Amino acid sequence: MPDADTIPVIDLAPYLAGVAGALDRAAEELRVALTEIGFYFITGHGVPPELTRDTYHEAARFHAQPLDKKLAIKLDKHNVGYLPLKGDTLRTSTVATVTKANLNEALFVARDLPPDHPDVVANRRFRSANQWPAGLAGFRESVTAYCDAMEGLVRKLVPLYARALGLPAGYFDAPFAEPQYKLRMTHYPPEPGAPDDEFGIAPHTDTSFLTLLAPNAVPGLSIRRQTGEWITAPAIPDAFVVNGGQLLQRWTNDHFLATPHCAVNRSGGERYALAFFCDSNIDRPIAAVPTCVGPDNPPKYETTYYTDYMIRYQQQSYNVFGETKDAAE
Repeated sequence: MPDADTIPVIDLAPYLAGVAGALDRAAEELRVALTEIGFYFITGHGVPPELTRDTYHEAARFHAQPLDKKLAIKLDKHNVGYLPLKGDTLRTSTVATVTKANLNEALFVARDLPPDHPDVVANRRFRSANQWPAGLAGFRESVTAYCDAMEGLVRKLVPLYARALGLPAGYFDAPFAEPQYKLRMTHYPPEPGAPDDEFGIAPHTDTSFLTLLAPNAVPGLSIRRQTGEWITAPAIPDAFVVNGGQLLQRWTNDHFLATPHCAVNRSGGERYALAFFCDSNIDRPIAAVPTCVGPDNPPKYETTYYTDYMIRYQQQSYNVFGETKDAAE
């Protein structure tokens, strides 16, 4: 196991093949990663490389469209749709005073609920139908196939989280039976001479239980160690980067880290990223698991729910709604 100066690499192949003892070995590697640095790579995950390549191609196709076509599906209160360049400012950052908007644009996609789904009909917050771009043949099919693969990968990972926390392997099966997720398909224009306080995406922690970041040959991601030093994430072919976020902290009473990270595109070319943010079922109460609390370690956070948490975050971060009341309606 590499030390905390580097990002650990966990090979899932033995665990997924059912090798005796492999689940607990991988869970221990995950425990070390999430208590020392908060990030890890996974290899042997079973996601076909061509599926990831096709999804990057779709991201590039979408962002190559004229701005008016993208704005036709502008980000809505459910956090699906197009976020234009400088559409958000990460005022929630705990490691930087962020005043400048992010230099990226993104398309957000959620679970592809049908228009007659009861939650869609009821206009339930964060359970809407997606906003799909018009005129991009095959786009919806390719993107939903990728989301399905990521959801399947999350279901393979959560038993490792359970064992890493000293819980039965199936502990998170029910909470993640129909998880909340968002795929963020991001375009970072080149910014070779960016000043120190300008970012593709500013230093921040994710909100998620876990985030799956697709393999990327174009560098840009930096991670903050607990010492305060920043390290650059290397590119490992076909390896996903995984990290925890603020809701993982709540599930684990701060036992697992939500590590600050940022991105700047100094590659000289275009950079795309596919970030899959995943959380438990929308109705699941989020509170510290039994192994992370005790007489000398009381809960640090009140029990909360995905909807309430994300509404507050959206109000603080997104510029595209104008007045913050628009995000609450």
